[in-house]
Amino acid sequence: MSYRPEITHASRPLTFAVEAINERGEMVPTAIAGENPLTLYVDKREIVTLMTLGQAPEALAIGYLRNQRLVSSIADIAAVQVDWETDSVVVTTRKATAGQERARAKGMTDRMKKRTVTTGCGQGTVFGDLMEEIDQVKLRDDVRLSEQTHYALMDQVRQHETIYKSAGAVHGCALATNENGASRILNFVEDVGRHNAVDAIAGQMWLDDIDGSDKIFYTTGRLTSEMVIKAAQMAIPFLVSRSGLTQMGYTIAQKIGITMLGRATGKHYLLFTGKQRFVKPVSPIVVA
Repeated sequence: MSYRPEITHASRPLTFAVEAINERGEMVPTAIAGENPLTLYVDKREIVTLMTLGQAPEALAIGYLRNQRLVSSIADIAAVQVDWETDSVVVTTRKATAGQERARAKGMTDRMKKRTVTTGCGQGTVFGDLMEEIDQVKLRDDVRLSEQTHYALMDQVRQHETIYKSAGAVHGCALATNENGASRILNFVEDVGRHNAVDAIAGQMWLDDIDGSDKIFYTTGRLTSEMVIKAAQMAIPFLVSRSGLTQMGYTIAQKIGITMLGRATGKHYLLFTGKQRFVKPVSPIVVA
């Protein structure tokens, strides 16, 4: 007999339009990906908060439970309900005997205890805790990043991506100085997950007693909410990525006031937030 759970379908916008300033000083409309926290509950028990585009939330919830082996069969799932007003997905399992219920609950508890935080992108298990702290973050507003310094950083980065160039499959993060027209990389870490790389740099900053309040943070990964929050928690006012960003990353960056540049490769970039800290060279006035 085939079982299919009752699914309450819900959808969210997948992309959003914002304006950014390119390297020519032009304001250009730019599409950014949506990003939504989706807290998964199984029989009223909170399991995890997943950061998701929101394209297939019901399938995401079922697939997560399957791959984490928290539910043994699709036949065990009675219903899946997504509610974007509360950013939640509720999975209800089918009724079972008292003994089966106890065994199921114990099995889920045991697996949750053994769960390993993987390198996977987008599984924001600590999202709620980070958001609670974000209002306390204050970044310096008396520091500036010149376009010349930004380009100098891009040149430095190309010399450090050794594992990526030879093997691919990794993300790289860098902490760099913000000098007058120059930049020097202090730490560069490559790892299979971008969150691993940023956490490693955060740890090294503590070990070396490095103040981040005037530094630049560079990442090859996209600028999601967690990446923006982590940079801000390190008190770093400048965040640069060769990739794009998400809607929630953009919203939080605006709230914090961080200066954020995306799609930065070579002499190309898009300046999204914190424009007051970014300085472009003044073009000479040509007198006819």
